[in-house]
Amino acid sequence: MTLNYFYKTMPSPVGELKLVASDDGLIAVLWENDDPKRVLFYAAVQESSRHPVLREAEQQLQAYFAGKLEAFTLKLAFRGTEFQRKVWQALTTIPFGETRSYGQIAAQIGHPAAVRAVGAANGRNPISIVAPCHRVIGANGKLTGFAGGLTAKAFLLRLEAKDQLLRVA
Repeated sequence: MTLNYFYKTMPSPVGELKLVASDDGLIAVLWENDDPKRVLFYAAVQESSRHPVLREAEQQLQAYFAGKLEAFTLKLAFRGTEFQRKVWQALTTIPFGETRSYGQIAAQIGHPAAVRAVGAANGRNPISIVAPCHRVIGANGKLTGFAGGLTAKAFLLRLEAKDQLLRVA
């Protein structure tokens, strides 16, 4: 069986995003200056502005950036190890406007000692923003590494904070 991957780009307040999907769902939301080794594809990726998953992903991301969407309803097709998929799925449970530490995610997936492994999996999250790895911060409350850069991470957290007073270190 051959997998077909499709992509489209979209402008956003945090730079151009590249959306990648298959018929199974959204596979990736990549950053404009993303490290090409961070998320690898093992199939040809062809441009398509008409793929229904990509069109829906773009519409939901536009609504999110406009402050009109707090929960994505996209079908996600994570590609990674079993451990990575557990971490990425846990990210989707972090409520809009809230944050979690790497330790909290490790405990949630049943591996409380695997804080560093959770950090590594978080760094390889292919579906940025939708699987909200930006909501994971250091145990000390400080912002830590983010594929889109710390400026983008701070922007996303402020966007979600709305009228709440959120200090971003």
